[in-house]
Amino acid sequence: MIFAVMSVCLLPSCVSDLDRFPENETTSKNVYSTFDGYKGALAKVYAAYTLSGNQGPAGKPDIVGLDEGQNADFLRCWFNHQEMPTDEAHCLWNDPGIPQLNNINFSSNPSNSGFSIGLYSKCIMQVMYANEFLRNSADKGEGKGFSGEQVTEINYFRAEARFLRAFAYWVLMDVFGNPPFVTENSVMGDLPPQIKRADLFAYIESELRDLTDNQLLKAARTNDYGRADIAAGNALLARVYLNAEVYAGTPHWNDALTYAKKVIDAGYGLKDHYEHLFLADNHLNNNEVILSINYDGKYTRLYGGVTFLINAPGNKEYQVTYKEKLIHWGIWNADRFGWSGYRVRKEFVDKFERETDKRFLFVGEKNALGDDPNEFTNGLSTYKYRNITSASTVDNPIFGSDPTGEYADTDFPLFRLAEMYLIYAEAVTRGATNGTTGEAIQYINALRTRAFGNTNHQVSTITPQFVLDERARELYWECFRRTDLIRFGQFTTADYLWEWKGGIQAGKAVDSHFNIYPIPDSDKNANVNLDQNPDYGN
Repeated sequence: MIFAVMSVCLLPSCVSDLDRFPENETTSKNVYSTFDGYKGALAKVYAAYTLSGNQGPAGKPDIVGLDEGQNADFLRCWFNHQEMPTDEAHCLWNDPGIPQLNNINFSSNPSNSGFSIGLYSKCIMQVMYANEFLRNSADKGEGKGFSGEQVTEINYFRAEARFLRAFAYWVLMDVFGNPPFVTENSVMGDLPPQIKRADLFAYIESELRDLTDNQLLKAARTNDYGRADIAAGNALLARVYLNAEVYAGTPHWNDALTYAKKVIDAGYGLKDHYEHLFLADNHLNNNEVILSINYDGKYTRLYGGVTFLINAPGNKEYQVTYKEKLIHWGIWNADRFGWSGYRVRKEFVDKFERETDKRFLFVGEKNALGDDPNEFTNGLSTYKYRNITSASTVDNPIFGSDPTGEYADTDFPLFRLAEMYLIYAEAVTRGATNGTTGEAIQYINALRTRAFGNTNHQVSTITPQFVLDERARELYWECFRRTDLIRFGQFTTADYLWEWKGGIQAGKAVDSHFNIYPIPDSDKNANVNLDQNPDYGN
């Protein structure tokens, strides 16, 4: 948590022209003269994933021109791109861009692509911050009078910055396909060239393999909480390899299994209670989470992050009606809680054995959006994320640390062991030869035993579709669903329909070019090196 707190004072305003690097003469001369300066500069790179601006919760966004409360936060924008166009989420609001996300009808037009501009810009900014750190730390602290231990630590800092850059590039590759590409060695001031998706896959693979195979990151479970280690590198590699056929045209099932197994064998374990993974004290006694985005209600105040994930589906009426079940959403400030905006769709909730599966964390009046998807009583609401501790009871909810009751302490799990189990299992069902069906089933049954509290729901066979459905039940609202459906050929096609897919109640197929989002016009028009993604215009 120290990085998140430190970086409140360390984040400079991002330049408005995203095709240029930030000026760093002062940073170079002053910050990098001390070991603490190196550590604080790395904190800035991490904080780009946590914060939306320099002031919080609004007023000085990192990126000029964005609405800090709505589309200047990484997690909020990423969630909207990954979940809202799928069966896992539907937004009741009609702000510009929301109907297009709900109905899989994306556009590069700035008037309805604010969320895409936000996600794209945040990822570019995260790359820029990592590049800035890598340029300024190229001396690795040598010749400055630092101890050998401090020089070693600075080398780990550099590896972490490379990991965070690889993660940002993975999001850009997954969502936008063909983004601009810069590294610390690029010429400052030049307009970045565009990189093709397959080439970016190769770059990310090369970076992560160097970091993990050569053990440049700290050993698994030895770094500070919230900082990347070799397990995080292996986990991202497993995720990238799982989708390799989408990104580069060639499947890598054996590689996906290999790197998932490296994480599985690194000493992590499933948390006993699924619900406790997503509460205000999920940073404590949690050996399942490999890397998280960390939040603190006192110091990381924003209308994105997990504060958004709690408020978006919550409303005051349900807090009263379903108190016995959900205890409390945990945002206790009556003026700030309950935005009543997000619901899940019928086809998704129907995947659960809702009376017995403890992952079924939903309440509401009606199972479906029905013929009016903008009516807030239609569709179920999730309470997966809450700002209460695991010791809370109905009569004694224990809230997070924010004395105003507005902002959440709950951390967001970027990688956790359950995902690695599911990657191993899917890879086996897809034909990986370096694992066994028996071990894959063992991992699936470990998840199901936790989910149901007994062994009565274990399975003896698995198929790719079963694993996809299990991923939905286990990983919902963790920013996986769009990517998963695309990998299975079910996002834009008629192979799987859900209510209001494509903008009609029964659901319909949409054109395949919606499998990636358009490059925002704001950047394309400013950079002559960029070509628009197919079928989004020039």
